[in-house]
Amino acid sequence: MLAVVNPAAGGGRCGKLAGAALARLRSKGIELEIAETRRSGEGIDLARAAWARGVRDFLAVGGDGTSFEIVNGIFPEALTAGSGNGRPRLGFLPLGTGNSFLRDFTDRGAEYAGEALLAGKRRTCDVLRLRHKDGVLYFINLLSMGFAADVAAATNRRFKFLGANGYLLGVVTCLARLRRRAFPLRVDGEGEFDRRRCLFLSFNNSKFTGGTMLIAPRADPSDGLVEFVRWGPIGRLGLLANLHTLYDGTHLKHPQAERRAARRIEFELEAAVDVMVDGESLTLHCEELQVLPGALDVMA
Repeated sequence: MLAVVNPAAGGGRCGKLAGAALARLRSKGIELEIAETRRSGEGIDLARAAWARGVRDFLAVGGDGTSFEIVNGIFPEALTAGSGNGRPRLGFLPLGTGNSFLRDFTDRGAEYAGEALLAGKRRTCDVLRLRHKDGVLYFINLLSMGFAADVAAATNRRFKFLGANGYLLGVVTCLARLRRRAFPLRVDGEGEFDRRRCLFLSFNNSKFTGGTMLIAPRADPSDGLVEFVRWGPIGRLGLLANLHTLYDGTHLKHPQAERRAARRIEFELEAAVDVMVDGESLTLHCEELQVLPGALDVMA
């Protein structure tokens, strides 16, 4: 198993804890090859090289961004793997900030993840594929546009050095200039493109984002569908009054909220927009989102 370690994850927490956690797994009989990342995107290169030489078991040691890089390192090549021993398997040691994907299975974090690895637990997981004007990327948690992506972009560009306080400054900044705009899209090829303004859109393979925000309570990472959540053009006061509902899933009861399950989303954007993909802040000109059913096994 290749363990890809991001020592910077969790504000450096991963770098402090990973050694002991990996040593415990080795002491229980799990064979590990360990590779640390030193720059953004290096996990993609490490996973791709390992896949090419026959590695099929991977361990993401860090946060959602670490598993995101591994997934993009093994796909699209893994699509031809089929079933059995050639199929990619991904485990987790959640030592990052959000660790949102694993929360679909447990709230016990690294303790549960270690037990799942030792027990050989395996679950089928869908992978989402996003085609954009400059290429293709793959992910297992979610893609969001609008307010959440704006906050992530503002934080990374201006306040990242402040840590958690930087995120709060990002929220305040985006509240002050609250943008409600259209992201034209069509679901499963049905009818015309939806050009209504909204606060945010979220396309979810799993339930949580930001660690504890229950954005898509009906999402199932193995149902062959993406859970599409839309919140209409709610204003500042409405957002502040309902912000807490994003943590228990009751935001879907709001009259301006909508959700549905889909297999394919087409976009008709005029230009690239800020998006958040599995905790990563990117700027992409999105064209099409598709579900790859059961393309990955997760050890969780």
